[in-house]
Amino acid sequence: MGNSVSCCVSPESSPKLPSRHPPERLEELHTSTEVSDDNTVPYLQHISDREVTDDLALESNPSDHARASTIFLSKSQTDVRDRRKSNHINHVSHVSPGPLSKKYSSCSTIFIDDSTVSQPNLKSTIKCVTLAIYYHIKNRDSDRSLDIFDEKLHPLSREPVPDNYSSVDPEHKLIYRFVRTLFSAAQLTAECAIVTLVYLERLLTYAELDICPANWKRIVLGAILLASKVWDDQAVWNVDYCQILKDITVEDMNEMEREFLELLQFNINVPASVYAKYYFDLRQLADDNNLNFPLEPLNNQRAQKLEAISRLCEDKYKDLSRAAMRRSLSADNLIGIRRSNAVLS
Repeated sequence: MGNSVSCCVSPESSPKLPSRHPPERLEELHTSTEVSDDNTVPYLQHISDREVTDDLALESNPSDHARASTIFLSKSQTDVRDRRKSNHINHVSHVSPGPLSKKYSSCSTIFIDDSTVSQPNLKSTIKCVTLAIYYHIKNRDSDRSLDIFDEKLHPLSREPVPDNYSSVDPEHKLIYRFVRTLFSAAQLTAECAIVTLVYLERLLTYAELDICPANWKRIVLGAILLASKVWDDQAVWNVDYCQILKDITVEDMNEMEREFLELLQFNINVPASVYAKYYFDLRQLADDNNLNFPLEPLNNQRAQKLEAISRLCEDKYKDLSRAAMRRSLSADNLIGIRRSNAVLS
């Protein structure tokens, strides 16, 4: 092992295997693997160079990863901090904040809302989603867009588009009225609104676009169209949206849907963890902007209903755990197994 002429140190002393190619062929193969300047040899980038690191993926794709923060919540923080600062100044100046609109539970009364992650409240969810879209437009970085989403080039109605349509930011009430009309006419669910926001932020991330006054209606319409087809069992056809908006054509809807899917790279999967993250971030957004979910005092009827739902879920998880025990006794399922006491003689 310590000899200076061992095969581990000196390449001349290592045994040589007979080569299948002559020296000229080996040199040709060696040069063919290098990057060529002409177009005769295609250059294939290594997969490790093409893959995005996990940290960058988490940062740039919040609609794909549950650990990444949502874009709308970060865009709303500037206004929330300014509002809190203003409230603090008014409080220091002894300005009356007015009557409290938020209800708090006490020992005698418990206030709860009817919105859960599996069954969100429709009206409150639409308000939160449209508020997130409002902050996207208000605090956008630039006005990057595509012609397929430009309302001037593809109008949704026969009414003339104003000349300043691309410079005036829409109010939250206008965005809410537009989305509420579509959801009411198409009878869409609150879960579809959350998936709509996921697709919207995925589009902005993948295609590197900005939602702005010139394109917000068509981007929101495309996201709603896609979310309703993916989420709801009875999807709304494109011709049905043409009956709601009246002046838009089916060909325009088909083209916009096709372009939307291509920009999403046909990634329409929404993991449960991502859906839950968007739901709770929307609730955080509502709390920051005083859009409280409707609270009602807990009565006997609602308490019995919650208890029945809790008992049903508990029985369901018990059945699942029993089925898992029968299939396999892995280390993950050893918790809760009762063993007989050992007898020591």
